This record gives sequence, structure tokens and C-alpha cells, in this order.
Amino acid sequence: MDFYHLPLSAPCQSIRLLAKALGLHLNLKEVDLLKGEHLKPEFLKINPQHTVPTLVDNDFVLWESRAILTYLCEKYGKNDGLYPKDPKKRAVVNQRLYFDMGTLYQRFSQAFYPVMMEGKELNPELVVKLDEALEFLESFLDKTPFAAGDKLTVADFSLLTSITTIDVTAGHDLSKYANIQRWYSQLKESVAGHQEICVEGAIQFRDTFNPINK
Repeated sequence: MDFYHLPLSAPCQSIRLLAKALGLHLNLKEVDLLKGEHLKPEFLKINPQHTVPTLVDNDFVLWESRAILTYLCEKYGKNDGLYPKDPKKRAVVNQRLYFDMGTLYQRFSQAFYPVMMEGKELNPELVVKLDEALEFLESFLDKTPFAAGDKLTVADFSLLTSITTIDVTAGHDLSKYANIQRWYSQLKESVAGHQEICVEGAIQFRDTFNPINK
């Protein structure tokens, strides 16, 4: 499988974590968005929306990281452990994936992208919105040891890459979130590839743009 990605991207990192967990080989093809490589005709033929991550599995092409996560589990998972078939359990996993995309990571990007990429001052109101999203995650983890239940799922992979970026790239203080800290510490130790994929990618993200605490 060809996997078009950017190492500093949290959504791209989540696919690489899952591939490790499933024992899948990804033919990594880095797409440098800063150089406009995603706008080249050869990539536009693959993905006219010109986004990463993009997966090419033989004649099947898919983009959007959360869609890729669930596709890989359904096609290549040896069981339904990471993406349960039970409708209610799966619905919770999906909700957490959508929460990560539409609330948590979105609020991180709204707060910190202007600082990193445009050199603007940090907007305290947007930081409050990010903290509110973190409080939501904190409440999820107050009920269950993992993001979507009693076992590790793809929702944890997606949220782990976001939290690592918020922590390492932005240096945002997570110390007041005891449940997130407990979950984060556990996954940092137990999820294969976290250091090389997530932490090193987040450091690259931080170093590529303006330092947050400059």
C-alpha cells in the first residue's frame, strides 16, 4: 500500500501507528505541502482534494485519516478489537473520532496555527476553547480507561497523536487533566511507534514553524 503523508501531521501519524498495530507495511511517500507537492498534477490525479494522508490500496484510493483508520481495521484487522462490530461500541468509537476531528484538533489548530504559521499573538479566547475540548476528553476518560471504552481502539490512536501534538508541538499545559495524564502516560509506553512517529513528528512540526513560546 502506498501511503502519502507528512511526518509532522498528527492525522498522518495515526495511520502509521495503526499500521504497526496491525502488522501492515506502508510504502511511505512523503508529500511536502510547504513546497506545494500536493498540488502537482501526479498527486491531483490520485487525490483531487490534494490532502494528506492519502492511502492507495491497489486500485482503491482513500483520504481523511479517520476514514482510513476504520477502513484498515475492517479490511485487515484479525479481529474487531480495535474497531468493534457491536453497533453501540462502534458508535462510541466513531463519536470519539469525530470529536477529535471536529472539536479537539480543530480547536488546537484554530488557537495555535496562526501563532506558528503567521507569527500572530496567541488568542486567549481560543485557548479557552481548546481547554474546554480537553475538559470534554477528560470527562470521557473519567468513565473508562480508554477513549471509547475498556479497551484500546482506533479512537485512541487518533486522539493520542492530537494530544502529543498539543503537548510537544504547542507545549500546552496538560497537568491539570489527571485522566488525560493517566491515559497519555499509559499509551506513550504501550503503543508501538509513539516515540519515533508521534514525538519526533511533533518536534519536527514545532521546529518547522515559529516557536510557540518565542
